[in-house]
Amino acid sequence: MAHPPVVLQVSTLPDTPGVYQYYDKNGQLLYIGKAKNLKKRVASYFNKTHDNARTRILVKQIVDIKHIVVATETDALLLENNLIKKYQPKYNVLLKDDKTYPWICIKKERFPRVFSTRRLIKDGSEYFGPYTNFKTVHTLLDLIKGLYPLRSCNYDLAQQKISNGKYKVCLEYHLGNCLGPCENLHSEASYNTSIDAIRNLLKGNFKESLGGFKNQMKQYAANLQFEDAQRIKEKIEALENYQSKSTVVNPNINNVDVFSVISDESYGYVNFLQLSFGSIIRSHTLEVKKKLDETDAQLLELCVMELRQRFNSQSKEVYVPFTINVEAGVKLHIPKLGDKKKILDLSIRNAKYYRMERFKQAKIVDPARHANRIMAQMKKDLRLVEEPRHIECFDNSNIQGTNPVAACVVFKDGKPSKKDYRKFTIKTVVGPDDFASMEEVVYRRYKRLLEEKQPLPQLIIIDGGKGQLSSSLKALDKLDLRGKIAIIGIAKRLEELFYPEDPIPLYLDKKSETLKIIQQLRNEAHRFGITFHRQKRSKEALNTALETIEGIGQKTVVDLLRVFKSKKRIGEASFEDLTKVIGPSRAKKIRVHFNYTPSKEEK
Repeated sequence: MAHPPVVLQVSTLPDTPGVYQYYDKNGQLLYIGKAKNLKKRVASYFNKTHDNARTRILVKQIVDIKHIVVATETDALLLENNLIKKYQPKYNVLLKDDKTYPWICIKKERFPRVFSTRRLIKDGSEYFGPYTNFKTVHTLLDLIKGLYPLRSCNYDLAQQKISNGKYKVCLEYHLGNCLGPCENLHSEASYNTSIDAIRNLLKGNFKESLGGFKNQMKQYAANLQFEDAQRIKEKIEALENYQSKSTVVNPNINNVDVFSVISDESYGYVNFLQLSFGSIIRSHTLEVKKKLDETDAQLLELCVMELRQRFNSQSKEVYVPFTINVEAGVKLHIPKLGDKKKILDLSIRNAKYYRMERFKQAKIVDPARHANRIMAQMKKDLRLVEEPRHIECFDNSNIQGTNPVAACVVFKDGKPSKKDYRKFTIKTVVGPDDFASMEEVVYRRYKRLLEEKQPLPQLIIIDGGKGQLSSSLKALDKLDLRGKIAIIGIAKRLEELFYPEDPIPLYLDKKSETLKIIQQLRNEAHRFGITFHRQKRSKEALNTALETIEGIGQKTVVDLLRVFKSKKRIGEASFEDLTKVIGPSRAKKIRVHFNYTPSKEEK
């Protein structure tokens, strides 16, 4: 059955909250989205030009639109999240994290056991977590084991079986790790008091446990039971040490979820901190692959829903950096000052560190992805029309007007391509004229590339300010390349980026990767140019010194350098060795120049 035209389908959509689904001609689900107003949101895909290429490709494929009407925008958010997870459409955000995380279980049984597990069994047991790494779980379980003597066996400790003497205490009892409930040596009420304390501890509430232990310690001390008092003191210190590591804000911030997001062209990173009684009891960062140039607000909205569901959060308050839609009954807070702002900043820092680690890993494991991300970021930061996959940077080098030279370094996909580096000796400019020198080398470089039909760069960087940039533009004008290659100048002092015909320079964030690559290009061009200049000066000085010897010409100097490599070695060479290269007559002149006493052969 043929589908009605898309424009007709859009015109019949309702002006209500809901979820829309896009399908292609084969009936494949392409995209799921939510909207406060279905008609307006869906129409926006078809009545404007999209900057993002993926969105344009998506729109071209849509032939059928389905929708589900819901009561509120929050309901639409919940439904969208569930449908995306169920169907995983091609163009929807991809959640990169599919691990099964460990939980801490308080088993529903007489004399409950406390242990870690990855499996949730619906038998009435209590589960705390999930925790994002086993190190946290082991630390907590070790702390619990040190504070409270619990059984580790899996016996069925029914009262009847204990009364019948079915079980005997094991080694754990003799080591002091268990008080022997299997032989009725540990009362159920006392055991359950420990379980209540553990439950509070796992929720981040240390106050009751600390208070109970301090009372115990005082009681033992008052009864002169100093060994027992010391044992309790060690438990208090262990608990306080764990609490000090996990407390980051004042204890009044209780039962709160904190979310932050940072993103680049392709990925978003959403950090989740869960707070209880002033302590962070969970931290997790979710990586999200963008599909349609989603905004930070869209990514955060999706991930808040996902993370709260995944970690079974019951918190009624959420801290976020900006306004988003959240489920009904949850209070949204955007901190501006104080401890609440500090904890939001901590979440942002966690997201940034996670992103940095992913970049380092991607650079090693997936260099293509790393290059793609860098190129997309440079295109955006430098306001280019295409990604600068091929960049060339020019730098002039002359000292006190002598030996003017220039260097061109080439980066491909953000990395040096040393085989493409080029050196230039300035030919047409007399004296130290940086502007004219820059015009000459830019002209010579691209005239040759055009003649040899070599690929041109997407970006030229000129090491210098407005003057050098203007000179370079003259060279491009002569070659009819103006506007065909992006070109910018970078001033040394303030790292200002100058664009043609724009009087106001661009300043990039000092920590941005784009600026770091530009600085690397500029520094590499400077190093390469200085090295060439130094070599040229040394060679000229050497040639000049040898050519001042009467009867020694340039050809003789070249022959000598080809064999002996340096002035020092020429001076140290024997008469016989020199004679083999340049003959006895000139060899004698060289020896006299270096103040050697003539040998019999020379005389």
